Amino acid sequence: MKYHKNTKDKSTDFCRDENDKLSPSLEEQLNGDFCCSKDEQFTTQNNKNEEPHQFVIIKMFLPSILSFVLLILPMIFESSFSQNWFVSKIKIAWYAFAYLPVGLPVIIESINSIRKGDIFSEFMLMSIATIGAFSINQYSEAVAVMLFYSIGEIFQNLAAKRVKSNIKSLLDQRPDEVYIISENQVKIVKAESVRIGDIIQLKPGDKLGLDGELLTEKSSFNSAALTGESQPETKAKGDSVLAGMINLNSVTLVKVTKSFSDSKLSKILELVQNANSQKAPTELFIRKFAKIYTPIIVLLGILITTLPFFIVENYIFSVWLYRALVFLVISCPCALVISIPLGYFGGIGAASRNGILIKGSNFLDVLANIKNVVMDKTGTMTEGVFKVQEVVFNEAYNKKEILQMVNILESHSSHPIATAIKDYVGDGINQNISLTEIEELAGYGLKAITNGKELLVGNFKLLDKFSINYEIEPDTIVFTVIAVAFNKKFVGYITIADSIKNDALLTIEKLKTLNVRVTMLSGDKSKVVNFVAKKLGINNAFGDLLPIDKVNKVKGLIAKNESVAFVGDGMNDAPVIALSDVGIAMGGLGSDATIETADVIIQDDKPSKIPIAIVIGKETKKIVWQNISIAFGVKAIVLVLGAWGLASMWEAVFADVGVALIAILNAVRIQRMKFR
Repeated sequence: MKYHKNTKDKSTDFCRDENDKLSPSLEEQLNGDFCCSKDEQFTTQNNKNEEPHQFVIIKMFLPSILSFVLLILPMIFESSFSQNWFVSKIKIAWYAFAYLPVGLPVIIESINSIRKGDIFSEFMLMSIATIGAFSINQYSEAVAVMLFYSIGEIFQNLAAKRVKSNIKSLLDQRPDEVYIISENQVKIVKAESVRIGDIIQLKPGDKLGLDGELLTEKSSFNSAALTGESQPETKAKGDSVLAGMINLNSVTLVKVTKSFSDSKLSKILELVQNANSQKAPTELFIRKFAKIYTPIIVLLGILITTLPFFIVENYIFSVWLYRALVFLVISCPCALVISIPLGYFGGIGAASRNGILIKGSNFLDVLANIKNVVMDKTGTMTEGVFKVQEVVFNEAYNKKEILQMVNILESHSSHPIATAIKDYVGDGINQNISLTEIEELAGYGLKAITNGKELLVGNFKLLDKFSINYEIEPDTIVFTVIAVAFNKKFVGYITIADSIKNDALLTIEKLKTLNVRVTMLSGDKSKVVNFVAKKLGINNAFGDLLPIDKVNKVKGLIAKNESVAFVGDGMNDAPVIALSDVGIAMGGLGSDATIETADVIIQDDKPSKIPIAIVIGKETKKIVWQNISIAFGVKAIVLVLGAWGLASMWEAVFADVGVALIAILNAVRIQRMKFR
């Protein structure tokens, strides 16, 4: 299924209906509660008044502990001693007191939900069920149901916080304050007030608050917040450094090049905050289903209570009311309403932890069903940087000396080929080699004289121009060829090419194990594309393509009703990215445009993250459907048993709270998975 990439569902809260007026941001959600949780909010890491984690946990469980003690004490006394005094009003008062710590918050939530127009909430169901149990003298069961429901809510909240923390750690990467150098003094200022051109001072361990240019000669940074990789990254003077990077060395100076709101990290945070707004079809269905499901269950509960009056001979109201109350407890849809969005949210969190940004849970579903990955070559599977691949010289010549002469001659050119040769030979220049009469011949190459002998470096047309004989066929060589002649004789050649990324082969192998077909489309020469494709094991490869040709190739796959993911490295591939079911952009750190156009962003340019994204999509979908199956399966069985009087409140508690906990724990399981 194709999803519209620009649709923004403003209902970002997991349990709000699309018609709700309030739509909190993801950051607000992270500081708040999930819909079925009524426990206190947790705060950001930067909150100075934040209580220690263990005290927060104790406070959350304190009402449940009190209620449990008050519930268990009379059970112990009644089983051990004859208690004539524990009857009638005293018994009711005791269990009412045991009920209040866990039941009162739920009743209040139920009233608040009704005021907001949400009549058939899980809070209302639990309130009716437990108050009804009190009315038919089932005091201990009423307390037990609400107690276990409360405990279940706490565990749900803790599970939700665990999932939230992975995203929250990203949101906390941007510092609010930075040190700037102004008038030869170091000042602390708000990050949003820093202007372009200001100088930021970073001490070891400090996070960079804005994008900038490194002024220090050399420095190492931890870029895990942006790439998911903790391996230090060394930057030299003049290199770009990004907000969120952590300085690992001595004091470092950075010149600000972008405003606070335009930084790469700000754009990433905006993307993450909007990710939850694009819901998967399964999520949307469960929401709508719950709106219909709950009222039907309430109606069935009423019918279970009243209908037997007209059918059963010995109708006892309390018996059938009890069955109806059991039925209501079982029917609570919290397991579905919470666990499914939590599963998708966990998938997005797991992806971000691996340096993959996914713009919405709908794209997780698409990734799970991808059958074709179509990819660009340059910058996607290759480095996009020219490097020397091979040096083939006649053994009669001193290879090292010839390369030194070629390097010196090429140093007079700004062509990328010159840079590639310099990187290969090294910075050291042999001072004993003197080149004179250096001349650049447009369209051919370079010419010089050394020790009275002629040196030619360029294409084979240059050799033809100077009547240099050679015994090879240049057209048979795949890569760009630099021919070398010395003293009127052919020395050999150097091949220059864009090098294949280290993990490119692994990427293709993993995609094949996932039964995903791979196609390479490129505007580069066909023989180069075919060479790279053969090296990587890609059977379908096409070169010499214009952007419109790429579009037509992808249209051909779509016409076969096959899902397509296109992987590109920027705006050049925008038409194909827009056409595909999911667009994956390489270069999240290199191009602002990719963040705007793609659905999935690989932040560290590693193609091996493509199969990881697909696996995360598959695992997320698997977990979601496991939860649906568990919830519906168990509830259906216990609902039938409850309607026939074969299930008590204890089975109802398991069918509600127990199943919800199982589903929640299953949903957060993706956070512990390793994707490599």
